[in-house]
Amino acid sequence: MRIVVLASGRGSNFQAIIDSINTGNLFVSCVGMITDNPSAYAIERARNAGIPATVIDYHAYPSRLEYEVDLLAALKELLPDLVVLAGYMRILGREIIFEYKGRIINIHPSLLPSFPGLHAQAQALAYGVKVAGCTVHFVDEEMDAGPIILQRSVVVKEDDTADMLEERILKEEHIALSNAIRLFYEKKLTICDRRVVIS
Repeated sequence: MRIVVLASGRGSNFQAIIDSINTGNLFVSCVGMITDNPSAYAIERARNAGIPATVIDYHAYPSRLEYEVDLLAALKELLPDLVVLAGYMRILGREIIFEYKGRIINIHPSLLPSFPGLHAQAQALAYGVKVAGCTVHFVDEEMDAGPIILQRSVVVKEDDTADMLEERILKEEHIALSNAIRLFYEKKLTICDRRVVIS
């Protein structure tokens, strides 16, 4: 199975996918990494792993629509079976979601539907939750709202800072994302309305 990863920053979830492939825990081929950020450390991770890295600088485009045209073209060239958003900080446009409907997954650092959007860990602490975590979900046109595939939780400690909580959740993200990719290529995921049934 061919996967393409979209990332915007340091790419630790991307690295976790690379590691899972290298250790034989994931039987997929990562055929490319695309980033909207020319300074993303994910580029270096791709180069170190021998994975083609494509930079489509969001800020070089006069409009989001023009950026999305080139992003879609880059994706089509790579022929992915699955598109994985691993710390990609843009909301995908309708054309891309339509083209890869049911074949785009995202990792988010909260137990959705709680705390969508940015700074989810800080949101969780501010709200005073006792349990936080991460969610892998299919991507639809709403932000962080697609059908949920997997969730993993962590206990919130009394002395937690946002950074401390983020670090513990990140470890669970690495596990959850690889597991979700495996379930996808094993064809064990079926979307029934809002539910993802795992067979």
